[in-house]
Amino acid sequence: MRFNPRRPKAPAPPASAKTYDEIFAAAKRDQLARGQDYRARSLALHGWICAKCAREFEEADLHLLTVHHKDGNHDNNPADGSNWENLCTYCHDAEHSPGLLGDYLTGRDAKPGKR
Repeated sequence: MRFNPRRPKAPAPPASAKTYDEIFAAAKRDQLARGQDYRARSLALHGWICAKCAREFEEADLHLLTVHHKDGNHDNNPADGSNWENLCTYCHDAEHSPGLLGDYLTGRDAKPGKR
């Protein structure tokens, strides 16, 4: 006796398949919406360069450039970009971790009752 598993049938294309024009229009709308977010605005205002180490970025590695909120409030996104600075991931990590090692070594990071 042989085991012949049933192969699933390929799904039928949806009845409301989009045309190329609809797909391109949606892509254009999405691109415009992305341009309105604070990261895109910060990159346009401050350029593709890290504010700390001055590393310049190309499109291929632009994902390594982040936006740092100077006051720590991610909801504070003024249109003039005064609360933002573009930092590479390395400088951004350094910005948020200046006291971590000291806190660890002195025990200030420990939860009560742990040390």
